[in-house]
Amino acid sequence: MPWSEAVTPVRMRRVAVVVPRAALRDALVRIAEEGCVELDREEEAAPGAAAVRLRRLRGRSATGGPESAATAVLSSAAPDLDRLELHEDAALLAGEAQLEERAEGAVQQGEVAALAGWCPAAEVPRVAGRLAAAGGALLPLPAPRGTDPPTLLRRGRAASFSPLVTTYGTPAYADVDPSWPAGLAYVAMFGIMFGDVGHGALLVLGAAALRLGWPRRLAGLGRWWPFLGGAGVASMVAGAAYGEFFGPTGLLPVLWLSPLESPARLLAAAVVFGAGLLALAHAAGAVNRVRERGWGPALYAASGCAGLLFYLGLALAAGGLVLHRQPPALVGAALAVSGLALMAFGLLRATGGGGAGLAETVVRLFDVVVRTGTNTLSFARLAAFGLTHAALADLVWRGTTGLAGRGAAGVVGAALLFVIGTAVTFGLEALVAGVQALRLEFYELFSRLFEAEGRPFRPWHVPPAEPADPATKVIPCSPG
Repeated sequence: MPWSEAVTPVRMRRVAVVVPRAALRDALVRIAEEGCVELDREEEAAPGAAAVRLRRLRGRSATGGPESAATAVLSSAAPDLDRLELHEDAALLAGEAQLEERAEGAVQQGEVAALAGWCPAAEVPRVAGRLAAAGGALLPLPAPRGTDPPTLLRRGRAASFSPLVTTYGTPAYADVDPSWPAGLAYVAMFGIMFGDVGHGALLVLGAAALRLGWPRRLAGLGRWWPFLGGAGVASMVAGAAYGEFFGPTGLLPVLWLSPLESPARLLAAAVVFGAGLLALAHAAGAVNRVRERGWGPALYAASGCAGLLFYLGLALAAGGLVLHRQPPALVGAALAVSGLALMAFGLLRATGGGGAGLAETVVRLFDVVVRTGTNTLSFARLAAFGLTHAALADLVWRGTTGLAGRGAAGVVGAALLFVIGTAVTFGLEALVAGVQALRLEFYELFSRLFEAEGRPFRPWHVPPAEPADPATKVIPCSPG
């Protein structure tokens, strides 16, 4: 897959389902089984016959009758609704209620019925083939003006990091899909704060256990194994750089720096690393603004080109001052001022000018400058919690070695202290590092990426009531 496709949502097509009226049910059953089409629905449609019976059945369950909650299924032929209610078949009634709701949104003209919706472009030929068997067709339509297609993030290796993005919000259809870059940034920040080869190895073992479905009561968390494994690998890499193996035990050489001995260097490195991530977030945000609104509005947006120019200029000026290089500092200052000027022009134009508009522009520009500084310095927490992790592990190790030299009882006490202390340090620091990395991801990085939130793609998927032949089992393109 080309890189440009890997960082963009799945391309959608506006489609029309056109079928003979007599084949409408058959076509809807096939669409539901495919699970790749999101059909337009009537917002205030009256409940159909199946929905009324399902409500009655659930009402009886709520008052002490048999449990009626079940996963919806559909039969290929229209069932007897009264018989379904009599036999308390809530699953088939639920499927029929959904089918009735979709059928209600069909436009019928003579002997033809039509529905509109969205479908992934790559799935159109396959769905069209299924409909052709029912005498129908799937026709492309122009996208409605003023309406963005729903967003479906790509599946594959990067999909494991998608929950990190969707927990914050759904990217607009025109935006880049930040799943895998956000996932890499998350595990890297976690590793800096949790740098230890031994502790990281435990995370990798935990990820392997989840991947294999063990323990079974945690099988529902299996999809999170890439996060756990990535965090473990990043922790091991950072731990090797720090020379830490279950703390600064001296079992590994320090390849870069020891957090306890060089906290200032670690702090500076964390801020520089964070500044690099912010610059990338600004660049991605500028791309998003251009794709959402075009070059004109994006040029003046604080989360667009103006913001990127301001941040890059500020970073160049700061680097020139730190390195005592006057030309880069001057060029950076000029770029930063240019970025602020573009933002000011955009804000004045949006507020309509005048005294009130000028005052609002000044306040918002001041807010941009302050937030830029605080967001950059916020990455100092990477060093702070990395230092805390090393200090706690060092405390456990010193206690362990102190007890180990006091006879047999001391050895037993040292073993207990090491196991309990390591478990407490591991659990506490893993929680802190996970939360802090998530906080930096959401507040510092995603705030630059997201401005307009998209609508998630929700395809209609109802499995068939009959057991599917494994050789012909249909896999929906997304959970419905």
